[in-house]
Amino acid sequence: MALGTKWGEAMFLGTHEPLLDEKGRLILPAKFRDELASGLVVTKGQEHCLYGFPTTEFASLTEAMRQVPVTSKGARDYMRVMFAGAHDEIPDKQGRITIPSQLRSYAGLSRECVVIGANTRIEIWDRAAWTAYLNSQEQNFAEISEEVFPGLF
Repeated sequence: MALGTKWGEAMFLGTHEPLLDEKGRLILPAKFRDELASGLVVTKGQEHCLYGFPTTEFASLTEAMRQVPVTSKGARDYMRVMFAGAHDEIPDKQGRITIPSQLRSYAGLSRECVVIGANTRIEIWDRAAWTAYLNSQEQNFAEISEEVFPGLF
């Protein structure tokens, strides 16, 4: 589900399992469509998934990245890969977006995909990769004994 926060930003929640068609199109989950109707930016994410940001969220992220000194090699490297792989999309009337072939390859997307809500973005995973990731992380999640988010938990 996409919920509005008190600041008016989208908050994406849940796990959905759409199929990728033969043209590389993915139907966005119905719960996310309103927040993404005006457009989104799909790019490479960590753990070989894809990130999908509403255009307003991507603009905020871009602005924050502009504040990082160009002398930071790590920031330069990250931004090059992220922006070079970025693709902007406006969903069609059926709520479909086209995932470019280079992004499908990066994420290893097959026909069976998983789209998860990840707070201010969505993530697009190959179903087998998501299952493997989740299986490897759920036990760690259950056993966390240190403060991951200072002041929250």
